[in-house]
Amino acid sequence: MSTQQLALVKRDTVDVVADKVRQFQERGEIHFPASYSPENAMKSAWLLLQSVQTKDYKPALEVCSRDSIANALLDMVVQGLNPAKKQGYFIVYGKNLTFQRSYFGTMAVTKRVTGAEEIDAQIIYEGDEFEFEIVRGRKKITKHKPSFSNMDDDKIAGAYCTIYWPDGREYTEVMTMKEIRQAWKKSKQNPDKENSTHNEFPGEMAKRTVINRACKTYMNTSDDGSLVMKHFQRQDEVLAEAEVEAEIAANANKDVIDITPPIDTDPEPEPNQSKKETGRAAKSKSDPSDQQAMDFEDFSGDVPPMESADSGPESW
Repeated sequence: MSTQQLALVKRDTVDVVADKVRQFQERGEIHFPASYSPENAMKSAWLLLQSVQTKDYKPALEVCSRDSIANALLDMVVQGLNPAKKQGYFIVYGKNLTFQRSYFGTMAVTKRVTGAEEIDAQIIYEGDEFEFEIVRGRKKITKHKPSFSNMDDDKIAGAYCTIYWPDGREYTEVMTMKEIRQAWKKSKQNPDKENSTHNEFPGEMAKRTVINRACKTYMNTSDDGSLVMKHFQRQDEVLAEAEVEAEIAANANKDVIDITPPIDTDPEPEPNQSKKETGRAAKSKSDPSDQQAMDFEDFSGDVPPMESADSGPESW
């Protein structure tokens, strides 16, 4: 992109988001911690966006709609995240740009919103002494005695994550390795391939998975209606919609359906056919009880929902 084109995109996205964030702050709808600068975060994001590409190695700023770029930046800033700190990534789906939190970002938002003091994850290896109980519907680790000899990435039995608060409260999620691998199947990073990060460092990736599970599960049970929570909770929905739209666009016009009606190849009746036969045919055509009902499938539910015109920065 030329310098002039970049300036236009920046004006329609970064500058619009910066103005919107200032309005949120003036109305008291959002408060950032002293250590977070929205301006610096957006500067980091803008520099990063200039190197983000599609699967076809096209610049994201050329391909993606300006509304989606602005919305991705707004998601990042409202949650108080910075891509320079590896707290999230910009991902292209078709013509939509999305912001996806990393597990670092998920922990940062959880601490900020809930006031949690610490978030800790541990691996459970085969042979470890591990016990937990359920108290009032919540898991509580009662014993975990690991052994150095058990620490083998090929013998991971599971993992758990505990969120701690200053007043002594705890929230724990426990996952078996089977559950963790099932979660990995949803990853776009092809975790099953031989040299994937998931196969090279299964312990670290298992920790990340259980941290995400614990933080998201706890956050989603909150009745906090703040702006931060709305943007936190909408990530999965935004990503799912973007994936569906990209898949529809990728498959569009691949299969041509022939809707030309078939040519009637039945021979014309012979002129010397008896009037009696003709009469029977006419009666058959006029009698609805003798006709075979046509079974049409209802494809009305197959039409994808149209994107709301109010999703862009003009509707904020």
